[in-house]
Amino acid sequence: MQGNHIMQDISPDRALEVLKTPEKRIPSLLQLCDGMRAEKSSDEVSLCSIVNAKSGNCTEDCAFCAQSSVSSTSCKSYPMMDSYSILSARRRAGELGAGNFSIVTSGGSPTREELENICGMISRGREMKPFWCASLGLLSLQQLQLLRSTGLSRYHHNLETERTYFPEICTTHTWQDRINTISNAKLAGLEVCSGGIIGLGESLRQRVYMAFQLRDLKVDSIALNFLILLKGTRINSRQEFFSPADMLKTVIMFGMVCPEAELRICAGRKLLGEYQKEIFRAGVTGIMTGDLLTTAGSRIQNDLELLETAGRIPAS
Repeated sequence: MQGNHIMQDISPDRALEVLKTPEKRIPSLLQLCDGMRAEKSSDEVSLCSIVNAKSGNCTEDCAFCAQSSVSSTSCKSYPMMDSYSILSARRRAGELGAGNFSIVTSGGSPTREELENICGMISRGREMKPFWCASLGLLSLQQLQLLRSTGLSRYHHNLETERTYFPEICTTHTWQDRINTISNAKLAGLEVCSGGIIGLGESLRQRVYMAFQLRDLKVDSIALNFLILLKGTRINSRQEFFSPADMLKTVIMFGMVCPEAELRICAGRKLLGEYQKEIFRAGVTGIMTGDLLTTAGSRIQNDLELLETAGRIPAS
């Protein structure tokens, strides 16, 4: 068996072995990933960009988030940005080559007025690239159908972590609440982007189970983030050593478990260090470029240089 056949047959125990592979054997794992990529035969990497359209004052208590009201992190707080600013940010993202552009808002879910304003913006630019994406928290099927009807193409909603570990990370809503939103987005006819944050203190087996949970959900795109420690959040120190090699093996494992989904690396990509250019051999087909929600991200020129070094090109 080769390529996708190997990946589809991988078991949780085999996936766990990947995470425990000695660093010196990473090249052999990457060779296996090369076989999978040969079947897909694409050198293109998609770029996405976001705008933090509404920041801070969130009533949720997510342990990693600077925007949570329980966090003492210094974080800019502001209400929903005006339409001109958001549309301008989208235009700039498109000029820099982003294929998807996401409106991101803090809080459990937007108000009716906020949702109507967002729908108005989406409808005005629905025929132009970059494609509209949104990350607006926990939404109902009716709300997601409204977004779909106005031109939204993809909804982003992370699992954040594995089901059994979720109560350690958030207590103001449940893991099932997140599953419900993802299911509603799929029912509404939207593409779904979902993933989580690696390095929250989850066990290796829980990390593996999250990959299988995303595979079972049949999400279109997986967004992997590596924890960026922020002073003032409940998780402000690593509970275990997490090396760049560990990060790369995690990327490889997700690519093996979920070969049919787009695999995108978002926050924490620079923590990979010298392994950063190897993520594309590991199965990554997308990256986030530009600033993140509350921390600086990467410059588009640096990302284009990274793609060139890795022998990849931006998706057209």
